Formats: sequence, structure tokens, C-alpha cells
Amino acid sequence: MGFAVDRQWLDSLALHTQVVIKKSRLNWQHGRLLYATLRQFLHTRAHEERGHSPATILETGMARGFSAVCMARAMIDAGCPGTVLTLDILPHNTPLYWNCIDDLNGKKTRSELLSPWSEELERIIFTQGWTKQQLLRTGLSRIHFAYLDAQHTLDDVLAEYVYVRDRQGPGDMIVFDDVTPGLFDGVVQAAGEIENQGLYRIARLKVSGQRGYAVAVRAS
Repeated sequence: MGFAVDRQWLDSLALHTQVVIKKSRLNWQHGRLLYATLRQFLHTRAHEERGHSPATILETGMARGFSAVCMARAMIDAGCPGTVLTLDILPHNTPLYWNCIDDLNGKKTRSELLSPWSEELERIIFTQGWTKQQLLRTGLSRIHFAYLDAQHTLDDVLAEYVYVRDRQGPGDMIVFDDVTPGLFDGVVQAAGEIENQGLYRIARLKVSGQRGYAVAVRAS
């Protein structure tokens, strides 16, 4: 795609936010995908507009903040002003155990967990709540790029999609996580229904049998 995230930077971030105890194989390739896709999007947009105007990025399902930090890094490296607005049911400033290496030092807030990435955090707005309710409170009028990774039911994914769709224009993008048949069939079905509507062109990416993605570009 013409852009690659610094692997040492990515692996350091992943050590604190993606290396966890889980049954499935550890995988943080979505960090590379989000960084490269967003960098390419911002590059194309700047070329068409002859300069960078502020970009608004929406993420649902931030968890420990890995994806939001990757997208903030892409904006910084692109020299693009703007904000990543990210939503999750987990609080940002309440000390928790995060099922990661930092738990060795006791409970931390997400803010403390991500404190080594202070430059990226300046680009991120963290909000707490269930996605369906919280989205209606964001007050966003335009979403240039979205990463959807909250509830994985068909109804939830389509509800998030409709919110984003109504705030996007031609060339804007949505990345869907966990488009994995047999594991997250609700997400797979949602991506298929969205593609059939013809408003977005969708490319699918299979990283493993347990992880797949869909990248949707607004056509009109």
C-alpha cells in the first residue's frame, strides 16, 4: 500500500496491549493494516485537496487502545491534523487489570497503560459507553475513516455502519475487524449485506483462520 509502520514501535505497543492470555493465537496484524490503509487514505486525500485538512476518525471497541494509537501514529506520520474518537464500555480513568504484562505492577488506568505513547494520546478522545447509545451523543457531522470492532452481532455492526455511512462521502473508508466465517458470522453477514447495497466497494483480507478484515471504500 506504499506505507509501513515502524515494526519496533508496533511490537513495543503490542507487548503492552496485545500480548495477553487467550485461547487463540496472538495476532496484532490489524495494527499494520490500519496504519497502512489510513496513511494511504490520507495521502490520496491530501493530493486531491492539495494539502491536509483535519480528518475525523471513529473507532468502536477500543479495548486497551492499540488500534487507536496505531491510527493516531498514522496521522502524525502523515502530517495530518485531526482526531481519533474512540468508544468502549471500559472506563479510561479507572484502575483495572488489563490481562497484559503491565498487570505485574498492579491495576492501571488505560491512561496510565498508554502513557509511553503521549504524542499519540494527544490525538485521541476516549469516550465510555455502549456503542449504540454513545454514538448518538458524539455530535459528529463527518467521519472520514472508521474502524468498527465493538459488538459483533449483525444488528450491532449494521447500526454502527449506518451511523458512519450517513456521515461519509465518496472516497471515505470503513475497516471492519473480525470478518471471519465460522467465528463471527454476524460481522461476515453484515459485510456481505453492505457490499450488496453497492454504496461501498469492499476488499477482504484473510490473515489466518481466526482473523479476517474487510476494507470498505465509499464509491458514491
